[in-house]
Amino acid sequence: MSSAWNHVHGFERLSLCDWPGYSSCVVFLGGCNMRCPTCHNWQLAWHADTLPVLSRAAIEAYIEARRHWLDGVVVTGGEATMVEGFADMLRDLRRFGLPVKVDSNGLRPDVVELLLRDGLADAFSIDVKGPFALYPRLSGGTTSPDEARAALSRIFALAQAQPDAFMFRLTRVPVLSDDDVEAARRQLPAGFDLKIQDYVPPRRKHAEADSETRRTAGDVVHGPHRGSHPEGPESKRH
Repeated sequence: MSSAWNHVHGFERLSLCDWPGYSSCVVFLGGCNMRCPTCHNWQLAWHADTLPVLSRAAIEAYIEARRHWLDGVVVTGGEATMVEGFADMLRDLRRFGLPVKVDSNGLRPDVVELLLRDGLADAFSIDVKGPFALYPRLSGGTTSPDEARAALSRIFALAQAQPDAFMFRLTRVPVLSDDDVEAARRQLPAGFDLKIQDYVPPRRKHAEADSETRRTAGDVVHGPHRGSHPEGPESKRH
């Protein structure tokens, strides 16, 4: 079986925004099952094979050294739930005794259910792209309305069973109107809110990414002169 550690292409040492209320480190896995035209982590999602694989030993050494100062670990992508060996990777991270959150587009509800059942993740942030009817456009043609509805309906059922484990968010991309946002909100099960995130257009042409993608090639060994270091100049965005 392939190790999910072979798909780690980014690591952020300290984030105050990826898990509300938590000081966390963030592990980035490459690959995605969607082709959203507004994706900011396009290189990580679609061309992960062009990025270096980061050192598992260095990441684990950092977490071990900081585990009494960190509140949790976030694993994101790309789409982490599609990576072979992901559950085993979470078992590895569990050894540090920190809560773990997984970011997902919700299209692999079977994996989410497995992670919940086996106690491998404490929380899930689910990215709702918009109303089901708009998924073909929002996903770059990879996901039909019926596929989105079927997958997210299962996610919503899991959320109803374990409400403390799920949060839902939507990035307000230009194609979405106010009515679309409200339609997406109405899709959620009762009692859940939809966090709206502002969309910041990529600075480069052809959907190339903005400063968010500097996290996907972060170096976990070198010091504050690296942008990915919490004391580095770019860390001030938090």
